[in-house]
Amino acid sequence: MSETQDLSGAAPVAPEGRTLINVRQGMFGGPGGDTSGYGGLKRVIEMPGATERPYGEWFDGVVDVLEELLGERAGEAIQYVVVDRGELTLHVAREHLLEVATHLRDDQDLRFEMCLGVSGVHYPADEGRELHACYPMQSITHNRRLRVEVAVSEDDARIPSITSVYPMNNWHERETYDFFGIVFDGHPALARIAMPDDWVGHPQRKDYPLGGIPIEYKGAEVPSPDTRRQYR
Repeated sequence: MSETQDLSGAAPVAPEGRTLINVRQGMFGGPGGDTSGYGGLKRVIEMPGATERPYGEWFDGVVDVLEELLGERAGEAIQYVVVDRGELTLHVAREHLLEVATHLRDDQDLRFEMCLGVSGVHYPADEGRELHACYPMQSITHNRRLRVEVAVSEDDARIPSITSVYPMNNWHERETYDFFGIVFDGHPALARIAMPDDWVGHPQRKDYPLGGIPIEYKGAEVPSPDTRRQYR
C-alpha cells in the first residue's frame, strides 16, 4: 500500500496501473479536530493492479506451471497476478484456494513446502473485497518466496482453511479469525486465540472503535478511556 500526498487541492487519483482503495482527508483521516495544520491534505490509498506478462525473473515459470496444473480452471482460480517491488502475488479465488495450495506444495517444479501463516487486512472502502487474507509461501527446495492473497466481502467473510495442506497454519487462522472475523471453513477448532471467547467484535478491523470500551480481565474491569479520571 502506498499513500500519494497532494496539497494542491486537485482531486487525487491512483497512478496508472494501480487500484484505488480510498481517499483520505487530513493528517489522520478523521472528520474534523485536525490541529496539525494538514487539514487540507488529500491522500490516495492505492494498491498495485494486475501485472502483464512477462513478469520477469522466475515468476513466469511458476505461473506457467500452476496454470498447467489447474487446466481449464486456471482463469477463474487465478484472478490476477501482481509483481510489485520484486515480489510475486497470486490473487486466488477462495473456491480454488485449497487446490492452488496443494499444487504449490506438491509439484516438483514449485515445491513451496512452507506456508508462513496468514495475515488479515481490512480495506473498508474496497467494496465487495473488504477483507483480505495474505499467505506468504516459502520454497525451501528452490529458495523462493511468493504470496497468495484471497479477498472476500464483510457480508460473506468465509475462506476455506488450508490446515489440511499446511498444518502449521492452525493458530494463524485462529488469530486472523479473532482479529478480523474471517471464518476459515474446515478448520479443526476455530476459536479465538487472544481475545476472550465472548468478546464482541474484531479489534483489528478499521471500523473497530479505538476507545470507550471497558475491558475485563478475570473479573477485574478496567474502565474505558473516556470514563477514567483525568489529571489537569
